[in-house]
Amino acid sequence: MEWVAGCGMVLGLLAIALGTASIRTGWTLPWVRRRVTRPRIHGLGALLVGAPCVMQGLFYFRIVPSPSWEIRFFATNALTFSGLILIGAAHVLTTRRRS
Repeated sequence: MEWVAGCGMVLGLLAIALGTASIRTGWTLPWVRRRVTRPRIHGLGALLVGAPCVMQGLFYFRIVPSPSWEIRFFATNALTFSGLILIGAAHVLTTRRRS
């Protein structure tokens, strides 16, 4: 079971790294570059999706003290769903016109 939590942490760290790169530089992965109209919103969504993955691994390996399962469940679901909404918004919203 440790490998599941470890893989989740690795994928969460990857999402956090990609989100940070997208926020700071506007860079996205090549296969989503054409569809993302707002890379900073996409990066914030990636941060919000990656953070719960890392948090669950930290709780599983007892690196940080774990709150009750209700708090973990609702907090990680809220972060994940808000991140997915932001990623979807980054795909749907039109680009800004600069004057």
